[in-house]
Amino acid sequence: MEGALPFLPITKKETDFLGWDYVDVIIVNGDAYVDHPSFAGAVIGRILEREGLRVAMIPQPNWQDDLRDFKKFGKPRLFFGVTSGNMDSMVNHYTANKRLRSDDAYTPGGKHGFRPDYATTIYSQILRKLYPDTPIVIGGIEASMRRLSHYDYWSDTLKPSILLESEADVLIYGMGERPIVKLAQLFKNSNWKEHLSECQQIAYIDKNIEKYKSLNPIVLHDYHEELKDKKRYGDDFVLIEKESNKRTQRIIIQPYKDKFVIINPPFPVATEEEMDSFALFDRMSNAPHPKYKKRGDIPAFEMIKNSITIHRGCFGGCSFCAIAAHQGKHISSRSEKSILDEVANLVKRDYFKGHISDLGGPSANMYKMHGLDIKKCEKCSKASCLVPKKCPNLQFNHKPITELYQKVDDIQNVKHITIGSGIRYDMLLTDNNNERNAFGLDDYLRQVVRHHVSGRLKVAPEHTDSEVLELMRKPSFHHFIKFLENFNSENKKCGKNQQLIPYFIASHPGCTINKMNELCKITRKFNLKTEQIQDFTPTPMTYATAMYFLGYDPYTNKKIHVAKSKQERADQHIFFFAEKKENKQRIKQLRKNKNP
Repeated sequence: MEGALPFLPITKKETDFLGWDYVDVIIVNGDAYVDHPSFAGAVIGRILEREGLRVAMIPQPNWQDDLRDFKKFGKPRLFFGVTSGNMDSMVNHYTANKRLRSDDAYTPGGKHGFRPDYATTIYSQILRKLYPDTPIVIGGIEASMRRLSHYDYWSDTLKPSILLESEADVLIYGMGERPIVKLAQLFKNSNWKEHLSECQQIAYIDKNIEKYKSLNPIVLHDYHEELKDKKRYGDDFVLIEKESNKRTQRIIIQPYKDKFVIINPPFPVATEEEMDSFALFDRMSNAPHPKYKKRGDIPAFEMIKNSITIHRGCFGGCSFCAIAAHQGKHISSRSEKSILDEVANLVKRDYFKGHISDLGGPSANMYKMHGLDIKKCEKCSKASCLVPKKCPNLQFNHKPITELYQKVDDIQNVKHITIGSGIRYDMLLTDNNNERNAFGLDDYLRQVVRHHVSGRLKVAPEHTDSEVLELMRKPSFHHFIKFLENFNSENKKCGKNQQLIPYFIASHPGCTINKMNELCKITRKFNLKTEQIQDFTPTPMTYATAMYFLGYDPYTNKKIHVAKSKQERADQHIFFFAEKKENKQRIKQLRKNKNP
């Protein structure tokens, strides 16, 4: 692309060509190197490059040979950055039922086997042995969600902070653009360890907590006490989640006998100007590194190459979702100008054929939304601004995003925009006509139905049972039916016959065979297609995972049914496919049994 900078080097040949006799920062990444704003490793590399640093990448190094990949650039002047990639490596490798996947969307040709299990830990341990005195910073979703003690589904154990197992010096949690710049500045000094408390949004190990006591920290139970008593882990989870939901947070400390994991509070919610500065589309090649050409397409890039991220964060609070714990509950949005500039950049790319596949974020319709009175948000610890009902302090104006769609539509060579991110449909439902008009709810739905759906719109009711939905922190299924009626009505008005495709989850805490049976009946009653389905996967640091591990709700101490056996999980799953001949006998048997 015109104006883009050369790719960051991934081979010694490239650094030699650049005439580099040293490298400041080396980023080791479990993903292939795709120079695009949707790939976190590339973003961090470009952010550091913008600071005037020499940055090299080691994407998908071989960890099973003589470790030559880890050695090719030698020792960096400042530090190693380590990430498993855009996904937790265990989610990347295994299905919800712990079966090994046969592909990897972040690898050329979609081939499996180019990163280890627990990639962040493995990479970091290797670097520590090879370069014992060089600082190691871990980050990305895998490190972020494992920053404190956490239940690990794949080993079925309560694991300590990833800082201890990885032997890394510093962990960045959440979105890393601001903390990585601050750390790069600290590492220029030989006494950087003495100044870690000055950097927000990082975690590290300290042997002395006396200096933190004046800061009124939250001190959790010792990890070894959690191992002895699950309830202590449950109590700690509630403290962590509540604090993480606040706009202004305190230091969190977790003891490990004679060591302490220190979690510094995060940076403030990113401003519009900061979000624009993170976009980086004009500095990037917006393509995979040329080295991969002969190995095939990278599926993850092919999926997002025509999409644009317009905001981050989510205040939906779904209990099975890691977004709020990683990106934050509060929304940070880019300016309209920045987004339109990226669209203008996108239409010039060789691969663009006129279709923008998404303008969105974690949720499609939270752009520029925030609390009416920010002071009320400062200490609010609620996980969701929408469940059990919309917060009266929430401004959920859809006019800015509706206007954005229209302006993008007007750009030359943009033929069609579809909304690939999930729409939070409960925000479009209200009995208050003044609110409906003031926030442009009907106009938003009208524009989406008429111009931004390619035959099918995906939304996520997740279940039909009220008790399960309450544990999921999702709205009542009646809300979904009301939205379905509105969607069908809008289709009728514009002469279209588009479908609403719902997402559902089986085996979530609280879900039983009987409740899946009822889901089967209800979806059949409303003629809903159960195509977009998944089994619940416990991932670190989510409320649903805490319930799965504990067997009870840590907020209420109420016992909850949890489907843990392979057989029950399989039995819940087949209710999505009750019409299949091979499932009918088993379903008939399950319906006869006295299931919970």
